[in-house]
Parts: sequence; structure tokens; C-alpha cells
Amino acid sequence: MPKTPPTPEPTTVPTTVPTTESATVPTTVPVTLRDASPADAAACAALYAPYVTGTAVSFEDVPPSDAEMARRIAAYGASHAWLVAELDGALVGYAYAGPYRPRPAYRWTTETSVYLALDAPRRTGAGRALYTALLERLAGRGYRQVITGIALPNDASVGLHRALGFTEVGVERQVGWKLGAWHDLLRMQRSLAPGAGAPDGAPAEPR
Repeated sequence: MPKTPPTPEPTTVPTTVPTTESATVPTTVPVTLRDASPADAAACAALYAPYVTGTAVSFEDVPPSDAEMARRIAAYGASHAWLVAELDGALVGYAYAGPYRPRPAYRWTTETSVYLALDAPRRTGAGRALYTALLERLAGRGYRQVITGIALPNDASVGLHRALGFTEVGVERQVGWKLGAWHDLLRMQRSLAPGAGAPDGAPAEPR
């Protein structure tokens, strides 16, 4: 069974955003990152629901209940990672990873997602901070490749992933039907630990 690593202390990441008075005068806004718990389920579900009901960013068509979100947080937090970002005490984003495919040979590869509250302040750096912390956590647990899927068009998400070292590996054409249209899915990938693992060529198991 995978071992759960020690839970780190919450991390406060200073970021800068424009003030309301002037777009040219920056102010520091502390974004706090921490591990999610089932107690965050309602906030995560509320943040995610508009993506399900009003966009093609998510290919789900029914928002998960609080109970289902709690189940996902517990499952992915135990096996991979689920992190949340808070700004002034309010949850403004989350990022998580889960299995890429169920067959055993894929177990060193993970699939990631990140969501920011649609009504949260823009350009706080929360998305990048969340993703950076998530990638560090996955590398520490022994995962080697990270893959994500982005419904097109989504320039902001593509730009974020490129900035974090992801490269485009292909487009799945018209694979999702939602909101009255077909949607392409861009696949992007980043390596966390390229090359051979143990001297006998077998990588260490994720933990």
C-alpha cells in the first residue's frame, strides 16, 4: 500500500496584484497553500460547479455533490495530492492529481487538474503557486510523468502549463460534446524524473 507522507505545514506565498486604485501600483497579497481535507469539500464543490454547468473546461455535466467531492479529496490526497489555495481566509483555488490510467504499467504517470474561483481576484499567482507545489509533491512521492488535458480553446491554461515546463504532445479531435458543440482536447506533458530508476532498471514504486 502507498505510504502517506508527513503532512507539511501550510505555506504562505506572497504574490502581487494591481490595487483597485491603479493598475500600475502593485500590492502584496499572501496566498496560503495547504493540503485539502474533506472539510474543504463544500467549498471545492461550489468553486467547481460553474465550470461544470457553464463551460467546457470540465467534461462533467452534473456537478459533484459535497459528499462526492469529499470522497475525491480523500482518495486523491492519499494516493497523489490535493492542495488548496486561500486568500484572506477564502478558498480561491485547488489543484490535484490522480491516476493517468488504471493499468499497472501507468502507475508512475499521473494526470493533473487546477481550478481557480471564477469570481476570485485575477493575477494573484494562485494558479502557478498551486501547480508548482503540486508538482513538487508528486516528484517527492516518486511519480515520474505528469499529463494534463485542456479543452480548447483555453489560452490561459495553455500559457500556464507552458510556463511550468509542459509541452504539447497532441490534440484529440472532437472528443467531447458539451454545450451544443464538439470540443478538442489538448494533451500536455511534463517530466518529473526522466531516465532510469534503480540500478536494475526498475523505478522505485510511488509512495
